[in-house]
Amino acid sequence: MTANKNELKITKPDDWHLHIRDTEIMKAVLPATYRWASRAIIMPNLEPPILTGANARSYASRIKESIEAGVEFEPLLTLYLTQDTLADEVLASYNQGLIKAVKLYPAGATTNSHNGVTDIQKVYPVLAAMSDAAIPLLIHGEVTDPQIDIFDREAVFIEQILEPLRRELPDLRIVMEHVTTKEATSYVLNESENLGATITPHHLVVNRNVMLSGGINPHYYCLPILKRESHRLALIDAATKGDKRFFLGTDSAPHLDGAKIDVCGCAGVFNAPFAMEILAQLFDNLGALDNLEGFVSLHGADFYKLPRNKEKLTLFKSDIMLEMPKTLHTKQGNITLFDPLMPVYWQIMK
Repeated sequence: MTANKNELKITKPDDWHLHIRDTEIMKAVLPATYRWASRAIIMPNLEPPILTGANARSYASRIKESIEAGVEFEPLLTLYLTQDTLADEVLASYNQGLIKAVKLYPAGATTNSHNGVTDIQKVYPVLAAMSDAAIPLLIHGEVTDPQIDIFDREAVFIEQILEPLRRELPDLRIVMEHVTTKEATSYVLNESENLGATITPHHLVVNRNVMLSGGINPHYYCLPILKRESHRLALIDAATKGDKRFFLGTDSAPHLDGAKIDVCGCAGVFNAPFAMEILAQLFDNLGALDNLEGFVSLHGADFYKLPRNKEKLTLFKSDIMLEMPKTLHTKQGNITLFDPLMPVYWQIMK
């Protein structure tokens, strides 16, 4: 990394948790990521989900066909874990280079998760095979018991599901996806091996007040749900202090406005278009620009045991506040962009 007061050159970043959907929506949202990222872990919760290596191969082909000529961007595919998933399918998909990880959704935890796991004990044989083969498990870490308050579901998941799993399979490499609480960051910080965590831009810059104060704002509704300010501060501390166990996963999740503004609005924030500028501004505000490269470019690659990118990305700090459009227009309708509700002066140098 090279830096002066108003310019920053870093290893080109990656996104270790990304939703791009499919077909026309995918074609519309992909450029928002590959303008700043070299690679991205692509989530498998489509309809139908990515359950097999053949599904992953087909999806990867559709993604690559949607990338404009001359752009170097590598989609890293994942399989959707169900209680019917076979260990042989996972191992074959990984060994053939079709996937980089497997995603565990507790059934009902988020968008298109109804095919997910209801009893984690039933997938232990698959997880044991993954542990032996060093295949990462990516976990949406929330319980779905309706008796548990939605703001407590991450903390309860750690206690009831994650900790017993890690005692049973201590060598299983796990990424706690989109952590949102001080309990989650503390758990990661107290574990020494085989555990990492992604943090999203939106959980770093806003708290639940923006979603619930002055009326419900559906464009800030996401899962895991935004938490109180004390949790946001814990996430900031984890992301900006340079700890190698924390890295960027935007969880950028585009939904058409019609699906967000509805009687049962979809969960998801579309933050990919200006994720890097927002993060640069946040780290700058906190005097932590020296640690931005690690969070967005280095720690994730190291955890996944992949080579760091050779390309560089240059950002500069303008005297003029960045004007971010509010809407992405697609052939199927509009998608509202994430608004960080703070002035952003950092920009990507073209």
